[in-house]
Amino acid sequence: MAEDLTINSGTKKEQYQLLTPQIEALITGETDLTANLGNVCAALKEQFNWFWVGFYLIKGDQLVLNAFQGPVACTRIQKGKGVCGAAWQNAKTLIVDDVDAFEGHIACSSLSKSEIVIPIYSNDVIIGVLDVDSEHLSFFDKDDQEGLQRIIDLIEF
Repeated sequence: MAEDLTINSGTKKEQYQLLTPQIEALITGETDLTANLGNVCAALKEQFNWFWVGFYLIKGDQLVLNAFQGPVACTRIQKGKGVCGAAWQNAKTLIVDDVDAFEGHIACSSLSKSEIVIPIYSNDVIIGVLDVDSEHLSFFDKDDQEGLQRIIDLIEF
């Protein structure tokens, strides 16, 4: 297990390239999902200093808050509601440049300005989402989508 996280500078791509093997080392050998999700959130928050990063997992007909880093958050989200619920319903990653312009956005915090939500799959079924918020407009892009997807793929759900 990695004991320290090395914070890297450079382009987003470079940061993801250097962070991903550290996260892999951090979670390798640990079988507890909550522990792994918590460490992934902490590593991402520490590296990128995002406003909020966390996981929602599907329980019944709702996304339910799981491990996260940042201010308190919405605990339950209905399918199709907000950016997270829309990503779940549409089974695709959503990058929202301005959350205030997203119809039906759930404002857990008025400080959040942009968001990326990536569906998580296990055996070809969506089981949750990774949600990341920034306090800056138009903050996320394809580099984030690709880097975060590689990190999600490391986790055994």
